[in-house]
Amino acid sequence: MPHLTYTQRARRFTIRFPFLSVVLSQVGFWILANLVLACILYLLYASVNENTKLVIAPELGPNLVVGFILGLLYGTVQGITDYLLDKQFFRRRSLGITFILKVGISLLTLGFLFSLVRFVLFDQVILPMMFKGQSPMNDRSWMLTFYIFLLWYFCMTLVITFIIQVNKKYGPGVLVPLLLGQYRKPREEERIFMFMDLQSSTTIAEELGHIKYSSFIRDSFMDINQVISAWQAEIYQYVGDEIVLSWRISEGMNNLACIRFYFACREQFQKRKDYYMKQYGRVPFFKAGLHMGKITAVEIGEVKRDIAFHGDTINTAARIQGLCNTYSKSLLISRQFADHGEFNQRFKSESLGEVMLKGKQQAVEILSVEGVV
Repeated sequence: MPHLTYTQRARRFTIRFPFLSVVLSQVGFWILANLVLACILYLLYASVNENTKLVIAPELGPNLVVGFILGLLYGTVQGITDYLLDKQFFRRRSLGITFILKVGISLLTLGFLFSLVRFVLFDQVILPMMFKGQSPMNDRSWMLTFYIFLLWYFCMTLVITFIIQVNKKYGPGVLVPLLLGQYRKPREEERIFMFMDLQSSTTIAEELGHIKYSSFIRDSFMDINQVISAWQAEIYQYVGDEIVLSWRISEGMNNLACIRFYFACREQFQKRKDYYMKQYGRVPFFKAGLHMGKITAVEIGEVKRDIAFHGDTINTAARIQGLCNTYSKSLLISRQFADHGEFNQRFKSESLGEVMLKGKQQAVEILSVEGVV
């Protein structure tokens, strides 16, 4: 088995265990955040205790235990909430409503956990053991402590939200390479690219009107997104009614996931056929072109940063997709891809001969994928 990079391992784990991935990422982050807060509070109390002897002697151990428990509970609740609500409730809600509801749930959770610390852990366990029932904390002290937690959790929520948005934009396992600057200089990779374009898009737009057509495109892309994880695809970019997907060679050729992905999208649209017919009077159908080869990946932009792929491989995949209408075919691939792996043993194909693609100096043999053997 080839050596897997950090990004590949993270992506595979997320694909295989989506629920566990969300929960563990939240739990890990909030445990770390609470342990840092426990250390900060300990150092603060210790510095004050140097000149003014406090009623409660500062101890790091109990602070770390409480921080770990809070992080575990809060992270678990947040992870479950994010996974269930993002999948079921927030999918079609506005960003504003999503933000308000998540903030509300976070505040309720934090209030519950703080009450747990105050009335259960402190009053029932710590107070009888260490202070013989006489509390060194009054209501004002607890309120100020709650404000500290509230401000800290607010700042940490901004951090975890940033991490989640990066993962949604670039995919799991990309944040660390970005922070390490691995894409600041162009780096060579081998990838598979697929360009998927909505068939008869101009006609559909005229019939539906631009508002309903936009809804049609949105629903189509959302259904494609439902299939992406199972076949380890990465969304490179959306361009109008076209979606560009990419695979690392090892992932795309594993069980020929990149080809099976296309047919899985068609099955997904058929499962939702009744919905599409009721809403739009048609079922989306995408034509696609696929090619593989070397590209360069580099971080670009200043006002808006992104990871861009450059190279002949991408241009060739786009040109191949553009031939679908010419040959009245739904999925075209290059001979270079067909001769790689077990494609010829797994899928039926028809050679359409060599074609001079725009911008190419050498002809490329094109094949039409007709189905599974």
